[in-house]
Amino acid sequence: MRGNAPTQKLIAAIAGRLVIAVPYLWLFVFFLVPFFIVLKISLSEVAMAIPAYRPAFDLTQGLAANFEKLRQLSLDNYLWLVDDALYFKAYLSSFFIAAVSTVLTLIVGYPLAYGMARAPSTLRPTLLMLVILPFWTSFLIRVYAWIGILKPEGLLNQFLMWAHIIDTPLTILNTNTAVYIGIVYSYLPFMVLPIYAALEKMDYSLIEAAQDLGCPSLTAFWKVTFPLSMSGVIAGCFLVFIPAMGEFVIPDLLGGSQTLMIGKTLWSEFFSNRDWPVSSAVAVVLLVILIVPIVLFQRAQARAQESGR
Repeated sequence: MRGNAPTQKLIAAIAGRLVIAVPYLWLFVFFLVPFFIVLKISLSEVAMAIPAYRPAFDLTQGLAANFEKLRQLSLDNYLWLVDDALYFKAYLSSFFIAAVSTVLTLIVGYPLAYGMARAPSTLRPTLLMLVILPFWTSFLIRVYAWIGILKPEGLLNQFLMWAHIIDTPLTILNTNTAVYIGIVYSYLPFMVLPIYAALEKMDYSLIEAAQDLGCPSLTAFWKVTFPLSMSGVIAGCFLVFIPAMGEFVIPDLLGGSQTLMIGKTLWSEFFSNRDWPVSSAVAVVLLVILIVPIVLFQRAQARAQESGR
């Protein structure tokens, strides 16, 4: 038995390293490899061919030829993004729409998550299922449903006119307001679930202790409940903001011609103009814009935790 101890330790160590390696392998295959493919296309030249670009690097030509191309590498596609104000406006508009949508989703989602966390334990599974229920329907069908609700002769305007709240139909479809409604509705579960997970495991005796010490209920919420749920709030904001920043379907179907988002611009470059290098450059810049703040935030959080110790 003693002779098997080193072997068992070696097997346990190898198994532990394999468990750690699995998520890194997943990121390598499904994130880094596609990223480098897009990066390669962004450094290429547009061409009237299939695929619609002339590769900057070709492994079949050998290392020497690729090294020579690396010395002559051109960043014209990225410089084009800087020269054309359309892309800057698209990035800025996407950031603004995604930020406003995230705040609206937080305003709507936090009370829902709080109510679910404070509900009786027998009702929580049902409430959780109701939050997840929209995912059982196609995302595209749900967005199309909002067209029938928001159009001038749609259900919303008919109800408001029936209730004598308005006299003429409201123009909501094909505006930024419709885009906000679509994003909030579509990504609401991504905000509710992390906040619910943080609130559900919170010790509510802390609230009772604060109230016993003379703290009003509202003050106790802002000083105890909200700070303890901050991890869920941050996770929910990231889960909503990141996909909303590059959203294409919602602004294309619910937004108007004046709705400018980088997802629509990327689609136009890729499919309409067939400029794969420029569209790939747009995607790379978008990814950098989203990744760098997250990395900086994580480092700040790690430093704060280390200083707290």
